[in-house]
Parts: sequence; C-alpha cells; structure tokens
Amino acid sequence: MSLLKIENLHVNVGETEILKGVNLEIRQGEIHALMGPNGSGKSTLAYTLVGHPKYEVTEGSISIDGVSINELDPSERARLGMFLAFQYPVTIPGVKVADFLRHAVTNVRNPDRKEGEELVSMREFRGELRKTMQELNIDAEFARRYLNEGFSGGEKKRMEILQLAMLKPKFAILDETDSGLDSDAVRVVSESLQKLSGPHMGVLIITHHERLLEFNVPQFTHVMLAGRIVETGDVKLAHELHEHGYAGVRERHPEAAAEEREESKKEAVVAGV
Repeated sequence: MSLLKIENLHVNVGETEILKGVNLEIRQGEIHALMGPNGSGKSTLAYTLVGHPKYEVTEGSISIDGVSINELDPSERARLGMFLAFQYPVTIPGVKVADFLRHAVTNVRNPDRKEGEELVSMREFRGELRKTMQELNIDAEFARRYLNEGFSGGEKKRMEILQLAMLKPKFAILDETDSGLDSDAVRVVSESLQKLSGPHMGVLIITHHERLLEFNVPQFTHVMLAGRIVETGDVKLAHELHEHGYAGVRERHPEAAAEEREESKKEAVVAGV
C-alpha cells in the first residue's frame, strides 16, 4: 500500500509564503476531504503536490513510499501515480479527447518511452476506452470531440473523471471539482468518482461543500486556515463545516484565525481597499 506523505511543507508564490508547515499523510484506499475558507492555501497545496513551477517549496518534503518527489517535474510525478483534477480545466482546440488520452496513457504507463516510439496499441486502447466510457455512462461521441472545446462545466468535469479512470493513479487530488456545477452535475461526478474509488487509489477532495462527499464519504476531514491544517476529524467535521461555516474552527484555533485576519488586512492594503 503506497503512502503519500507531506511533512512541514512551506510554499511561496513569488515573495509571499502561502503554506506554512502542512503535514498530511494519505494512503491508497483512503478518502480525505480538505476544507477551508478562500485563500487558506487549499489549491496551493494541490498544485504544489503535482509540481506546478509557480509554487516554490522553501522547506519540508513531499514523498511517495519514502522517496522524495520535491525535485521531480509534473510528468515524472504523474508516472509515480499523481493526478490532479483542475478547478478550471483547460481547453485544447484541435486535439481530440481520444488522442489526448492515448498520449497521456502511453506516457504514464511507459515511462521509458522515447520520442518517436509507438504509443499504446490503438486496438487495445480503443477497447479499454470504450469499456471505460460505458461504465461511466459517457456517450461514445464524447471521445471524438476536441478537448473541452464547447464543453459545459459538467462535461469538463466528466472529462477529468474519464482521465482519472484511464490513468488509474495511486493518488487523485480533486481541486474543487464541484465548483460552478448544478446539483445534477455534482451528483453525476460524485457517483462516477465512487465507481473509481477503491483500495488502489487514495483520494484528496478539496471542496467548500459536502455535495461531492455524498457518495465519497471521507474517513478524514482536514481544515486549513492561514496556510496550515489546524484540525482533522471524520465526516462529522465536514457536516459541521457545511452547516455552520468556519466560526467554530476559528474559535478553537485563535492564533490561526488572528493570522488569517492579518493576511486579509495586508491584501486589502495592496488592493487599495
């Protein structure tokens, strides 16, 4: 069973420190929810885990099975089993969904493949893609469309669920996948994620709401304030946050709440408010 371990992680964006000592462990087969107010550092953690160059690790480590991945680029991390579903998936006109997925699957499954070498067998790939789309109730025409071009919000998120199903990562990070979706679309995404979850995959769901957790009940719920995880509980904590917001968390962690207020003041000054 693989382990993703984050220890004392400090991250800067430019000159600004966003993460200030994050500690978290995720094992294959576990579902974790990460919640917190806007600006608390949730998305920064997600992008740092997959190696976005904008986010600079100044202290601490990220490791998989004891091996540091701090210096690895995003493609190398993907080959080790990391996957990120973006809050706002990008559009790539002219690139068909099936072609994109075939290249992605090849690069993840055949890490030693050199440029110009064959991709995974077209026959094998088509069969696997067709079967996966049927299991997720995705129309076959979807594979012939250009990646996210003209897609609705729900279709973009289903596209990422399809990527997740084809790539079969050890660790899946979903960064506010429910953002901008109506209740029906969230239900479809949540049910699809449930079908894919299992002992082979650890899941970190970053969300403000509990709709995505309806079919994916977290064993662990973490709360982030001012760049730190200040509290961890089970699904009851997620329900509390959904019903009452973060007032109770701020009362229980006054130092983090004070730091959050100071950061808000600085942002207001910079913005000229």
